[in-house]
Amino acid sequence: MTRDLSDLLLGGPVLPALNCTSAKQVFSRLSSAMSDKTGVSDRDILHAIVEREKLGSTAVGHGVVLPHARLPGIQQPIGGFARLLTPVDFDAVDEQPCDLVFMLLASDGDGADHLRALAKIARVMRHAGLRKDLRDAETEQDIRDIFCASIASSAA
Repeated sequence: MTRDLSDLLLGGPVLPALNCTSAKQVFSRLSSAMSDKTGVSDRDILHAIVEREKLGSTAVGHGVVLPHARLPGIQQPIGGFARLLTPVDFDAVDEQPCDLVFMLLASDGDGADHLRALAKIARVMRHAGLRKDLRDAETEQDIRDIFCASIASSAA
């Protein structure tokens, strides 16, 4: 069953001020943080994310990138978020660099839940006000609160 966005982040890392200069560096740092939360090796996560990116960029525009992969060893979908201090080129559809990164990992046998969770993340990240709030956030707790408020307002 698909969990909501706040549940995805509950067990996942939130990095409020990540300093990276390339997409690969962002993926590497976030893969490492996700590894700490999932027990899956950071190398396996990074490999799966990079292989997915080879199919096409997961940068959806407005400074947002949604890297995702399915891997053995992931028990249930889990998300990780990073706000980059300096936007990085991810070959976005709007050709703009990205500074908001939401990584989603799911079980390799979890196709439907993975796609539902990814769609939910994309819907939430479409809101300009939310993106602005995330860019203005300074702490991990600020970011978690913003995502929780966005879920509450979308449920109303």
